[in-house]
Amino acid sequence: MKVAIGGPLKLAFRPWVEGLENIPAEGPAVLASNHLSFSDSFFLPAVLDRKVTFIAKAEYFTTPGVKGRLTAAFFKGVGQLPVDRSGARGAGEAAIKSGIEVIERGELFGIYPEGTRSPDGRLYRGKPGGLARVALATGAPVIPVAMIDTEKIQPPGQVMPKLMRPGIRIGRPLDFSRYQGMEHDRFVLRAVTDEVMYEIMKLSGQEYVDMYATAMKRQLSEAAKAEKEAEKAAKAALARAEKEQAEKLKAAMEQADGEQDGRRPGP
Repeated sequence: MKVAIGGPLKLAFRPWVEGLENIPAEGPAVLASNHLSFSDSFFLPAVLDRKVTFIAKAEYFTTPGVKGRLTAAFFKGVGQLPVDRSGARGAGEAAIKSGIEVIERGELFGIYPEGTRSPDGRLYRGKPGGLARVALATGAPVIPVAMIDTEKIQPPGQVMPKLMRPGIRIGRPLDFSRYQGMEHDRFVLRAVTDEVMYEIMKLSGQEYVDMYATAMKRQLSEAAKAEKEAEKAAKAALARAEKEQAEKLKAAMEQADGEQDGRRPGP
């Protein structure tokens, strides 16, 4: 897949990279990145010599039919692991388990602490749990990564990508061995996550928003829905007003015609 996708991707978009020396030549590490675009999971592995494993929802691997099998093969080829979001604790526990397995194999595990793509290009609060628990349970270093301008290449809803150069900044590894064995302490998880997000913010230059991206997406969705309903109500009100105006005009014309008929002399 590095040849089939990585090569053409680098040739077409020519991504620039800073801090490549911070990726270890061997041994496990957690790559914690901001998340601006669907393409983030392709650009980052494309510029590295080593394999990076991300997690993806299980639906990508279980869709029936030819298209489903091709989709599953594609995501497996680019190093995606299926995560079953069902069950009592859902994707969180599944992601943590998958991440620990990748790290224990001595590989690179990629994760987006924000939990979802940024809805507006800003950096949102990292979710405690997945990132911090994998790092503390395994002792693996966390390497902050900043994706630059990938959201401009293919914004949501745009089919054809725009040819431009994205950037990738890779920070120095962060050591959280001082918290070893404290992966179930929520205050420690919060502290580790916030430290990583601060480093990502410095690398990316993004404006930081102290709320979860999922909450912002919900707010934007509700606002868009309210705006659509208001627009629909305004159109309905305008249609009613135009209908009433037309009826009044028709009545006035009929009245004027009647009065004119009354003033006409008889035979």
